[in-house]
Amino acid sequence: MNSSIYHINKRINKSIEFRGLRAQYIWYFGGMVIGLLIVFALLYIAGAGTLVGMTVVGAGGAYMSIKIFALSRKYGEYGMMKVMAKRCVPRVLKSYSRKLFQHL
Repeated sequence: MNSSIYHINKRINKSIEFRGLRAQYIWYFGGMVIGLLIVFALLYIAGAGTLVGMTVVGAGGAYMSIKIFALSRKYGEYGMMKVMAKRCVPRVLKSYSRKLFQHL
């Protein structure tokens, strides 16, 4: 009578992950691929040749891929945003007058 099977999604509210890349790093990787396609097209249009373009794009892609995967491994899902936010917070607040603390 009950022949239907319900599958429970246990990854609800988890960030997406693709081959070790988490959250915003997937977008960085996609931006890198699109940027490298544009660089290759510009080199090809400029007449640099296919071999030169493939070498430049291949080396740049390998370097940037390694860096993006390293950032994903080091900082995780939200770590890099926390580090960038911490840089914006001043270490010391200085006040040279008491005007701020006096009430009228």
